[in-house]
Amino acid sequence: MIGGRRPLQGRKPGDRRVRVERPHAAFFRYTGPNEMTAKEAASIPTTPGQRLLARIRGIVLGRPLASEEELGERLSKRKALAIFSSDAISSSAYATEEILRAFLLAGAALAAFSFALPVSIAIAVLLGIVAFSYRQVCIAYPNGGGSYSVSKENFGRLASLIAASALLIDYNLTVAVSTSSAVEQIASAVPALAPISVAIAVTAIGLITIGNLRGLREAGNIFAVPTYLFLFSALLMIGIGLYRIIVLGDTRAPSPEAIASATRTTEAVGALILLRAFASGAVALTGTEAIATGVPAFKPPESKNAAATLMVMAGVLGVLFVGITFLATSFGVVPIEEPVKQTVISQVAGIVFGGDSIGFYLFQAFTALLLFLAANTSFAAFPRLVAVLANDGFFPRQFSLRGDRLAFSAGIVALGLLAASLVVIFGGDTHALIPLYAVGVFIDFTIAQAGMVRHWYRERPPGWRARIAINAVGCAATGVVAVVVTTIKFLDGAYLVILLIPILVATMLFIRREYNAQEKELHVRDDIVIEGPHREQRVVVPVNGIDRAVIQAVNFGRTMSPDIRAVFVTDDPDEGDALRRRWERQLPTVPLVIVESPYRAVISPFIAYLDVLDQAWPPDKDAPITVVVVPEFVARHWWDRLLYNRTARRLKAALLGREHTVVADVPYRRQH
Repeated sequence: MIGGRRPLQGRKPGDRRVRVERPHAAFFRYTGPNEMTAKEAASIPTTPGQRLLARIRGIVLGRPLASEEELGERLSKRKALAIFSSDAISSSAYATEEILRAFLLAGAALAAFSFALPVSIAIAVLLGIVAFSYRQVCIAYPNGGGSYSVSKENFGRLASLIAASALLIDYNLTVAVSTSSAVEQIASAVPALAPISVAIAVTAIGLITIGNLRGLREAGNIFAVPTYLFLFSALLMIGIGLYRIIVLGDTRAPSPEAIASATRTTEAVGALILLRAFASGAVALTGTEAIATGVPAFKPPESKNAAATLMVMAGVLGVLFVGITFLATSFGVVPIEEPVKQTVISQVAGIVFGGDSIGFYLFQAFTALLLFLAANTSFAAFPRLVAVLANDGFFPRQFSLRGDRLAFSAGIVALGLLAASLVVIFGGDTHALIPLYAVGVFIDFTIAQAGMVRHWYRERPPGWRARIAINAVGCAATGVVAVVVTTIKFLDGAYLVILLIPILVATMLFIRREYNAQEKELHVRDDIVIEGPHREQRVVVPVNGIDRAVIQAVNFGRTMSPDIRAVFVTDDPDEGDALRRRWERQLPTVPLVIVESPYRAVISPFIAYLDVLDQAWPPDKDAPITVVVVPEFVARHWWDRLLYNRTARRLKAALLGREHTVVADVPYRRQH
């Protein structure tokens, strides 16, 4: 315990008082016998440099949050729709373009305007099936993890790691694709910014990373407004466009120049063109699983709120996707690459609002901003999935720890760095990134829905037959799409995902094996009563002379064992003789060993001396614990630290992991 009662004698014989001392009150509060909880003051850094960094971190990220404030960081359905659905909703900005581009690249530009809408409707139906399936995932697996949790329970470790690997790749590509597409929208409105598109995308990823490090609730406040501005403006554009097409009969054929600028010839014909278009437009489904992964981020009741949000998201995305495709085909819009890149959605907005109108520029701004922030879906879901994997031992454990703002900081930073790297490597080209994007998504969908089929069959709750039918249809549909996407997009870059998934799986299995080996090495049986130490120990103090730091270290070593010796490594025999004479006069009870080093090394001869000590120990007895007590002078200022302790740091690093060896660092601090 800390503190206590101290009796005080007054002036008169019967005058007695008791002073209750609570030096802990500013830093701790008692929660039970020998239990206390640290207050915020106990976490304040102690050095000036650390305090400065803490202030900067507080300005950028906000004040640290206590663990009990986690519930306050949960998301309402309105904010969750903005955070977890921005990726899926924003895909409506480029999914239609990918369908049209698939027809154009096959030399079937005119067929695009006849079949693009049916293809989009088919994808919307698939979206409904997938969304309803993941609604069941939200309810059946309220602890989050999405397809990873589903496959782990129903198919075992290998399938779950394949699903997790596909998700991890998908979340990284989500950030890269969304930001790249956002820059393309900006360049469509302001062509002068095209040369710095990669720099804009990387900067945006950095800002989103900082926003998420501030915590989920603040991220919701930041990202909600742009999401709803885009929804309002996109629905307004579709409404105006439908009025002009249906009521006013305002339809138009594509210009020959537009078709010529985008059309490429190929031998692909017939059904293969439709499959390619379907596979390309299926990117509209990306992000659907994010809500199921992040169920614990919702306010209670988590499962119900997550399921409701998922269905709203699917409905909104379906309306936007089909509506934009209808407008694009009715207005004869195709993607234009030369002389200035113009996206399909920017051309539709130009026709509906007017190419030079305020409405057009506002819509482009809202679209670009949403696409930037759509990356936030991954920043909400990726760290949570990685935290689940870390808790299961498949990722480094630091990814399961929350930062000052209760966010999984390590996962957020890792995602930001990886996604920014992808943008730089692919030059911010959305069309180059998308072939990688869709493969992992549909592999994940297929595994998750197959897992749900087995879940319903095993659990058999009321209505399980209907649920199995829905998930089975979804599994078959997404499985077919996964095969089609992988086959058609294989040479375009999909092979990279096929290679990455087994590499990630092997890496996670290796991490788990290392943790298992460590756990086995450190395991203590529950039935063992721990007694006192029974192994001998000896103390070795490396010294460079006689000073206050050395004397303090030697005295500390004396408290640990009577078997203590000092070791002086030198390349000058005369210096060693001088130190021995002084040592025997001032520290006569502690033996001094002089190790001459003609090759001027210090660390290696010292470790070799420790090895000789071990070898000289009787083989029939357990080797003793060697405690190396390192005297270390602690400088007052950072510039002083550049001058000291280099040898001490190198020695501690060299001894780290040495068998039967413990390193005790004894710092000597200047008093004035």
